[in-house]
Amino acid sequence: MQRMHNKKDFLILAVNVGSTSTKAALYRNREFVARETFTYPLDDGSSSLPDLATQRPRREKDLLAFIEDHAVDPGNLDIIVSRGGLIRPGPSGIYEISPTMCDDMMTGRYGTHVSALGPAIAFSLARQHHLRAVIVDPPGTDEFEAVARLSGTPHIRRTSAFHALNQKAAARKAAGRLGRRYEAVNLIVAHLGGGITIGAHKRGRVVDSTHGLSEGPFTPERAGTLPTSGLIDLIRTGKFDDATLQAHLVGRGGLTAYLGTNRAEEVEARIERGDEDARLVYQAMAYQIAKDIGAMSTVLQGDVDGIVLTGGLAHSDRLTEWIGDRVEFLAPLFRFPGEDEMEAMADGALRVLQGRENSIKY
Repeated sequence: MQRMHNKKDFLILAVNVGSTSTKAALYRNREFVARETFTYPLDDGSSSLPDLATQRPRREKDLLAFIEDHAVDPGNLDIIVSRGGLIRPGPSGIYEISPTMCDDMMTGRYGTHVSALGPAIAFSLARQHHLRAVIVDPPGTDEFEAVARLSGTPHIRRTSAFHALNQKAAARKAAGRLGRRYEAVNLIVAHLGGGITIGAHKRGRVVDSTHGLSEGPFTPERAGTLPTSGLIDLIRTGKFDDATLQAHLVGRGGLTAYLGTNRAEEVEARIERGDEDARLVYQAMAYQIAKDIGAMSTVLQGDVDGIVLTGGLAHSDRLTEWIGDRVEFLAPLFRFPGEDEMEAMADGALRVLQGRENSIKY
């Protein structure tokens, strides 16, 4: 049963589980109260599929320690909001976490990603203390137009999986800079991080986007779109079993495969020292990002109000300048480095608590 609130101040716990970290934050309405990031070392990279059952106890323990360290009784929270995992595709919005949602994520029904642990832990804690638990704009957000779903063979359907939470938060910022509502503008948004996704935002809906795991430019650790004949030839060599090949595509591809590191700072330091291989690979990543931004401009039929660069890699002056050199002729360029995912989640939770937006049953 959903709680009805009449009070003015709400205490919100936001949880963001990533591959190497868990971020936790407390908000009183929109006011930041406390934040902590727990980090976890990667394994040797031999597999890209996380062992969720093994990771869950430590992640849950750290979250509880964060709550205790800030002298918060879990029962005094008004809502827990988590970054979403890979769930059944649907429109953007605020979804109530349910047992079915948790089961879909933890069993990998729609894809396996460590972000599944966030909603699962949030739901467990919320159920113990009779709280609400929600996710906001999950990565499985699907607002594709029908024409975007065809791949070129009826055996493979294009699906939506992108950084919906941060893309939409950055898009709303850009719309604000333009003095317009998000639902009234057309934008191309590129989330630049360990994963890179590029979406066409048409009047508040993401009508097409590169896929976070299997399409688009190569990234610090993902191979992105590959020539299909070359991939088939690689498989035929028999050098890779399924798990090893998957790890090379998602986890140890991109910058990691070419240069042995997924850290952009290290790559840029090598460029400064005159490493021409590092420069070429880094330029190629910028080139591919720009090329997909250009492709999304055709989705919007050239009616583009702005291009938005966001995510951790948007901190890089070199990378964003290389991208900008190729795409600024299309539309004004906005740059919002980093991620506002925690704030975006807390704001979504607050909209539900204040009755400004209805949550969606999963």
